[in-house]
Order: sequence, then structure tokens, then C-alpha cells
Amino acid sequence: MAIYVYAENINGIYKKAAFEAVSYAKAIADQQGDTVTAITINPTDASDLLYKYGASNVINVKDEGLKSFSAKAYAEAVAQLLDGKIIVFPHTTDASSIAPMLSVMKGFALITNVLEAPESVQPFQVKRRAFSGKGVMHAKADIDGVIVTVSQNAFGVKENATQGSEEIKNLSVANEDTKVLSHEQSSGQLDLKEAEIVVSAGRGMKGPENWGMIEDLAGVLGAATACSKPVSDIGWRPHSEHVGQTGKAIAPNLYIAVGISGAIQHLAGVNSSKTIVVVNSDAEAPFFKSADYGVVGDAFQIIPELTQKIKALKG
Repeated sequence: MAIYVYAENINGIYKKAAFEAVSYAKAIADQQGDTVTAITINPTDASDLLYKYGASNVINVKDEGLKSFSAKAYAEAVAQLLDGKIIVFPHTTDASSIAPMLSVMKGFALITNVLEAPESVQPFQVKRRAFSGKGVMHAKADIDGVIVTVSQNAFGVKENATQGSEEIKNLSVANEDTKVLSHEQSSGQLDLKEAEIVVSAGRGMKGPENWGMIEDLAGVLGAATACSKPVSDIGWRPHSEHVGQTGKAIAPNLYIAVGISGAIQHLAGVNSSKTIVVVNSDAEAPFFKSADYGVVGDAFQIIPELTQKIKALKG
């Protein structure tokens, strides 16, 4: 029986999270001697992109009623097509709202924020993040059907090309019960939750006019930019850049925090980062206790010099 995966696209474009979810589903399929079937809704990208990471079959849903996102309607569409006992979702904002609704519709167990391939499939047991990323637990599903959401940047994107085939499904799912307030949009900028390097800053920057040096550093590193909650609250940076307990939770390979004190609410959103570097003029800033590397000093001197050094190293 195939392992299913929801291959999320944003405005028709597949993002890294979709490829990571397909890679994860392929790892389970290889354990079981099964194949991977991907379900995707109104994509404009080619299915070849999903074959590259292990999807043997892509069910391409065509439904004009699903042009506007609704978690309930998307869950109903997936439920109509699902013919297996395991389905993988990326742990994105949209996908994480579809998964619990599908869990209720199908009577499946739901395990969120998984970190690794399952330790066993029967019963399904897997390691997941817990307590806002501060802990790890081993979760087990005691029923046959299971839905998992894969924590971004945890399992990784793994090429495992297959000979794939595409199946077009024309659906007409009712989509008037849920009013969409907001959902993720695709833009030309690097996606914060998918970025492997993030440069973030807080009130230590003293004002929005000083953010140029943060963007310059991010530019030479190929990084996304982020900020603390107070910065987005006072309008220095957009709310889409807010990372923390009430913002986006991220897990980059490298997180550089400039002028951020490191309150527990901020740490909850970034403590899954593999390496944390803190730059702060206050040697007693709490963030230093969680940092892998710390620099005590004036960011207005350190950051431009660091940027120039990196530029020089890159030739």
C-alpha cells in the first residue's frame, strides 16, 4: 500500500518543504518496500520536481473552487483521494491546519513536528519536537492510520529519483464554509522557515533606518532576515519576519541574533537552530546562555566588518 504525501505548493509553486515531505515519505516507503503517492492541489510546477525526490505517482487535483485556501476544503479533497494508512505533511502553516482536520475525518492518529524517519512503522513510532522545541519525545500511534507533519529543516531534502507518473483528478469540493483571513504567499524573497541561514535583529538596532547592515549581512550569506516580536510590534519590520513563540518557529543551520536579549518567548521559536551566534553589547544578555558562539560588542561596528570579511573570503 502506497505511502501518501501532501505536496504543498504556494500559488502553484513547490517550495523546499514539499520536497522534504516527499523525501520523508520515500524513506518510509523504502522501509516498507512501498511506493510514494503525492497529492497536490492546483500546481503550476511540473510533477517532475516531485519524481526527483521519490514520488512514483502524483495525483494532480484540478479544482477552481480550491484556488482560495481553506483548511477544511483542502482536507476534504485529500480525504477523497487518500487510499493508504500513512500520509506525510510538511509542518508549514497551511499544511499544519489541514492535517488535524484530515485526522478527524479519517479517524487517523496525528503526530506533529517529527524529526527523523520512524523507529518502527507497525506500530508507528517516531521522534518529535515537544515543549516549544525544548524537548524531544518518542510518540507512538496505537491505531493503523497515521498522519505526520515533518518539522522543516529537520529531515532534509534528499534526491531519490524515480520513474513517476501523473494522474489528473477533477474535483468539485465545496469551499464556502471557511473564510480565509490569511495564508502563506509565495514571493521572490527567501522563505524564512525554509532558510538554512537566518540573520535576525532586535531593538538593539535602535531604529528601522539601521536595518540596511542586517540585510547586507544576510545578502552575502544567502540568508533570510528575521526580527524579535517588539520590533515587529512597533512597525520597524513586517510581522512576517517575527520569530518566536507567537511568531514563526524556525530551525536553520545557522541563526545569527543581533541586538536581541533572548527572552524565553523568543528562544521558543529559534532554539531548534543547529548553531546560534549572538551579538550583543550587554554581556549579561540571557541569549548568551543559549548561544553556541557569542560576541560582546557594538553591533554597529561588528556587523559591517563581518560583512566585509565574508565578502573578501568569497573573493
